[in-house]
Amino acid sequence: MESIEIKKNLINHFFLRFPDEAADVLNGTPTYEILTYLKNQPLNISREILLRLDSITISDVLKTMDDTFFSELFPTIDPYTGTLFISRLNEDLVNKKLALLPDKLASEIKEIMNYPPESAGFIMDTRITPFNPDKSVAEVLGQLRMLGDRRIHNIYVVDQEGKLLGKVPVQVLAISTPNEKLKNLLENSLSVHAMSPHEEVVEILKDGKIISLPVVDLDNKLLGVIRYDALVKAAQMDATEDVQAIFGAGREERALSKVTFAIRKRLPWLEINLATAFLAASVVGIFEDTIARITVLAVFLPVVAGQSGNTGSQALAVTIRGLALREFRIGQWLRVARKELAVGFINGVAVALTTSFIVYIWASSFGLAIVIGISMVLSMAIAGFSGAVIPILLKSMGQDPAQSSSIVLTTVTDIVGFFSFLGLATVLGTVLGIV
Repeated sequence: MESIEIKKNLINHFFLRFPDEAADVLNGTPTYEILTYLKNQPLNISREILLRLDSITISDVLKTMDDTFFSELFPTIDPYTGTLFISRLNEDLVNKKLALLPDKLASEIKEIMNYPPESAGFIMDTRITPFNPDKSVAEVLGQLRMLGDRRIHNIYVVDQEGKLLGKVPVQVLAISTPNEKLKNLLENSLSVHAMSPHEEVVEILKDGKIISLPVVDLDNKLLGVIRYDALVKAAQMDATEDVQAIFGAGREERALSKVTFAIRKRLPWLEINLATAFLAASVVGIFEDTIARITVLAVFLPVVAGQSGNTGSQALAVTIRGLALREFRIGQWLRVARKELAVGFINGVAVALTTSFIVYIWASSFGLAIVIGISMVLSMAIAGFSGAVIPILLKSMGQDPAQSSSIVLTTVTDIVGFFSFLGLATVLGTVLGIV
């Protein structure tokens, strides 16, 4: 018994001190033995070893792992790496495993797996087998024969952390000596980030004259591969849907769609837009007496509303793109909003100085120049903030931010622009001598 305990302590010490070497040993071990070893380690050590196993072994381990151990170990892995592992399982097994995880983690993994339709990740094939650089040609060819996938033209080589090192064409493998290591045959490989748009993928494939393209995450970890046939199919449905949605046309509408279908998709948004336009008009109506006394205000109303509208649209475009390509999470909304608020404020100050100077020359009124300057800064700062917050808020409510953000934003910027300009003119008109 003492001898067994000593051996167990030695194994545990080895796993703790040398996880890379431990993973190499386990890669050639039957799956049930790997699971036995992992269960006997602290979770943090089990995680480090699991992360260092090759992709085929990881898939086999996850398939065989019992529910209790899976629900304990898997949440210790970061969501992006966990998604990479679990996406290589079949759909039924993915759903079964996700049901074992906390709701928040499962939702995050599902969201990562469901890449936006316009992204490289959406059209990639995750059923890819990467190889370790120390694998021999004979070992690799043996695994390729077992896979039997005739679409493989290149094999991709990754390090212990799953980061892409390069590629080896199959024809190079075919003429190399059996004992040659992959690290001696490596060639540089172009790659694309999972959130890159289709247009970027097309350019890489066209300029590089290649027929498959590896997809990586921000840490250069290999996620999958885009095959040429998938790209051709995706290119047939080009990215015009968001443009249609922003202007209130349905995503499904096409140039030759039925008239009734087009009306059904467009008319509701036109009615909503009409309602918001009357809402903005009612703000102007509140200050009807002020405009009657200071008629020149009517001349400059479009200037304030136009600049705040443009500022909001810029923030809106950047934020919608960020949401679509997952450049940030909804939980980071405050950081995005603060940035757009700062940009709107600084741009507002710059534009206000120019505007105030022009108004002073035009109307010969220092007071009016001050009012429009302050109004410009306020309205542009709020417009920038609104352009960031509105699509994030709609997204958090489960709505399509591209479908209705512009209508809501236009209402906000018009109301803020009119109210700040006319409100300041009403309050400060007498003090500043605006006549």
